[in-house]
Amino acid sequence: MNAWIAGARPRTLPAAVVPVLVGTAAAAGMDGDTSALKGVIVWRFVAAMVVSLALQVGVNYANDYSDGVRGTDDERVGPLRLVASGTKPAAAVKAAAFAAFGVAAVAGLALAATTTWWLVVVGLAAIAAAWFYTGGPRPYGYAGFGELFVFAFFGVVATTGSAFVQIERVTPLTLAVSVPVGMLAVALLVVNNLRDIPGDTAAGKRTLAVRLGDRRTRVLYTALMFLPFVITPFVAGLSGRPLAAASLFVLVFVNKPVLDVLQGAKGPALIPVLGATGRVQLLYGVAFAAGLFVGG
Repeated sequence: MNAWIAGARPRTLPAAVVPVLVGTAAAAGMDGDTSALKGVIVWRFVAAMVVSLALQVGVNYANDYSDGVRGTDDERVGPLRLVASGTKPAAAVKAAAFAAFGVAAVAGLALAATTTWWLVVVGLAAIAAAWFYTGGPRPYGYAGFGELFVFAFFGVVATTGSAFVQIERVTPLTLAVSVPVGMLAVALLVVNNLRDIPGDTAAGKRTLAVRLGDRRTRVLYTALMFLPFVITPFVAGLSGRPLAAASLFVLVFVNKPVLDVLQGAKGPALIPVLGATGRVQLLYGVAFAAGLFVGG
């Protein structure tokens, strides 16, 4: 069980939790409800969280499986990989990935049945994006498009989708709050790929970090960590929810991982940076969501 938990990559799970928190909080009070929950439908929030977490775990297992059978994880530095290390059979990891996708599909169907069946299309696209990140004959993650899809699905789609299942419409606010959320999700992937540049280069894996090179990837990571805090005051002010700007206090936790990256941390030294990035993402998401909810 410990191996399966490690293979699910817990440090990446804030990327799944934050968009649901922020999207739901942005939807709170939009229909004029002033009750304690401000119109939030709790079971839909829980279902959206299940979808997001299951997709994140599913993509992590799918990535483990696809990289493992291709041999691109053989020289990798970082947390345990189930297939490459021989800890679990490839078939079992593939089955775990599809089991996670199945859980996401069931929860998603419940949401679609009570809102709109168009969510089924969105869900299928999300599962396809999760699998073909490193799976299939031409994985887009190997071509440098992983960051784009992470921003789209763990930023825009997950955040606005979580709001949509509450209020059944997309608004400028639900789109705006998805931008900083997506940036921090991408930062998590960028620092992961920065660590893996040597191994990915040797394996012919042309991630965005490989294409940009070490120095420019470090600059990109720094920008992705700070830009959400530049955007936040504008979103808070223009939306009439100024308390959302309280999330700016999280800036004090950004300095350490960014300095480590700018000072040239490599290989195993970047593993703590990955964890610190996840913590920044989670702290920001909780504070941003709290401010949005209270101001709703």
